[in-house]
Amino acid sequence: MKNGYFRDNIVKMKGYVPGFQPVGAGWTKLNTNENPFPPPPAVMQALSDVTGEKLALYPPPQSTQLREKYAEAYGLEPEMVFAGNGSDEILAIITRCFLDRGSAQVITDPTYSLYDVLADIQDASTVKLPVGDDFSLPEELFGRSEKLVIVSNPNPPSGVLYPVDQMERLCRESSGMVVIDEAYVDFSRWNCLDLVRNHANLIVTRTFSKSFSLAGLRIGFAIAPKPLIDGMMKVKDSYNLNLLSQVAAAAAIDNIDYFMENVKKVVAERERLSSQLSEIGWRVFPSQANFILVEPKGIEARAVYEGLLERKILVRFFDKPGLDRYLRITIGRPEQSDKLVAAVGELQQKISR
Repeated sequence: MKNGYFRDNIVKMKGYVPGFQPVGAGWTKLNTNENPFPPPPAVMQALSDVTGEKLALYPPPQSTQLREKYAEAYGLEPEMVFAGNGSDEILAIITRCFLDRGSAQVITDPTYSLYDVLADIQDASTVKLPVGDDFSLPEELFGRSEKLVIVSNPNPPSGVLYPVDQMERLCRESSGMVVIDEAYVDFSRWNCLDLVRNHANLIVTRTFSKSFSLAGLRIGFAIAPKPLIDGMMKVKDSYNLNLLSQVAAAAAIDNIDYFMENVKKVVAERERLSSQLSEIGWRVFPSQANFILVEPKGIEARAVYEGLLERKILVRFFDKPGLDRYLRITIGRPEQSDKLVAAVGELQQKISR
């Protein structure tokens, strides 16, 4: 195919590669950090109540009622809330707003790999600062002058949660825009939402794909000072969040206690699985997300990944230097964890013969 029609940076760049999505039944899927529990019946009922006449019309262009409901639930003003087609779209809008050709953003390494893809689309560069051996933030991250600094908190693939005072310092010392990506924060002990009121250069992004069990409907939010939200509204697509997503998200907020109970189940299972894998000698990094990062003992991570794949158990293996010693495992239901642990035991016995 002729590539001469594309911009040079599009030809050169690599696109984002999602985790493997299996086809067919019988898989134990622990590789893409989805919630193992479905949304409540109230969400399904709200979706079923949408009539064909409503679907024939465009959805509310600025998701006004949904933003108002989200703001009320989290003690915010609606003007501080932006609703989008998953937090991925919101990150794309942020990148389009603040990065242009020749500009730069700063991220940690490793982190969510979509960040540098979005910068590549803008023909901007990405400065990657390696985290510590314990995945702590590098001192070089603070006091930056680049247009954009992005920190995922908790940060994948480790699940490490950075203290609020470090995030406050990041906002205070950065001359450009700061984005704190809180995709996994509902599984954590604290969050950075209060910082938005005191820092004109901060955007916090969140998603309903993880704790709210709505990954299939692509719902995300940005929380920021009003001037930043106003600017992002100029850049978004005309009707960026479809009607069914808006309806489901509103019902989910009305049933937030249901989701918080599911979060407690996931956190409890995270601690149980971490203990089980630690007991067999694997290194397990302390996580505040709905996944754990582990380093197998006595067997290479790739071999574990491939052995589990043969047994139709999916975990995430990152085939890149520095990460190829580890596996990232999504927290599923207890029976899924048990199946994983049993399979790991079989693999270790097989390799030790």
